[in-house]
Amino acid sequence: MLKIIHGADFHLDSPFSGLTPEQAVRRRGEQRELLDRLAALAREKNADLVLLAGDLLDSERVFRETAQALSAVLGAIPCPVFIAPGNHDFYTPRSIWDTLDWPDNVHIFSSGALERVEAPGYTLWGRAFTAPHQDTCPLEGLAVPEDGKVHLACLHGDVDGTGDYGPIARGDIAASGLDYLALGHVHQGSGLQREGRTWWAYPGCPEGRGFDELGEKGVLYVEAEPGRVTSRFIPLAKVRYEIIPVDITGAEGALSNILEVLPGRTSDLICRLVLTGEGEAPDLANLERMLASEFYGLTLIDNTRLPRDLWARREEDALTGLFLQAMWDKCQSEPDNPLWQLAARYGLTALEGGEEA
Repeated sequence: MLKIIHGADFHLDSPFSGLTPEQAVRRRGEQRELLDRLAALAREKNADLVLLAGDLLDSERVFRETAQALSAVLGAIPCPVFIAPGNHDFYTPRSIWDTLDWPDNVHIFSSGALERVEAPGYTLWGRAFTAPHQDTCPLEGLAVPEDGKVHLACLHGDVDGTGDYGPIARGDIAASGLDYLALGHVHQGSGLQREGRTWWAYPGCPEGRGFDELGEKGVLYVEAEPGRVTSRFIPLAKVRYEIIPVDITGAEGALSNILEVLPGRTSDLICRLVLTGEGEAPDLANLERMLASEFYGLTLIDNTRLPRDLWARREEDALTGLFLQAMWDKCQSEPDNPLWQLAARYGLTALEGGEEA
């Protein structure tokens, strides 16, 4: 039985453009710490091999500290490490994959055609993106023999895709006859899937970089033997992105309702709190002052609505009534657009002599 660590899509040296410059620097440093946790996991599981299925780097441009950390950490893993460069970190003669002096246990696939690696007990196929786009199936033509060995592949590609990021049809997965296909490219973990006799999976990215990559992130621990594969998700992320809706309707107040729904620990969350419900406009600046120190990062979004009884004033034969009727019509025509509610708040404040909403 082979013990495998399968990771992908680390996107080291991401710009983290949604954070402050200071936070972005800090996040890039924490990304490098992911490598230490990967190596520790490989040692803990006594892994036979580590498969990294592309986009380990976010682009061709790599900070010197990242390159040094990557080489050192992968070299300290006490088993072979295989890397299949993806569309973000594609292989070229000028890339880090070719110019850096890699440790002896690290094998980087460098061809746009499938390469075969033979080892005691298993055969591994892999290939690299050699440009940002690849419109052919990375599995094309692969049909492994039944020779009693475990047959694996490490590839970057897009299952069910039709574009130029290595489209893979499920029929090609089944036709390959592989025992396990380790994939990268999709940032949401797929769980263990099966086509024919071939098991395959995306581990997802090991740490989120934005609000399109929510929740726990990590890698897969896989055990494989001919005809049998199992996997377990292992969290690696130090920081998580979460979107939490909070209904602030009621007399308790916005802060009380927010505290009611928060998880016990928030210091590792980059969080977007979406305030919903009916009532007076929440004081976002004050709420942020009270809450921000409890989070790694915090954003507050006001999607609350005006109280229903306030809309009754649209029947008034006055400027306020005319304004509310116009806003009511807009809210009904686009019920999912919170901007009309916000416009109604600002307009009412202006009409009634206030200085700010």
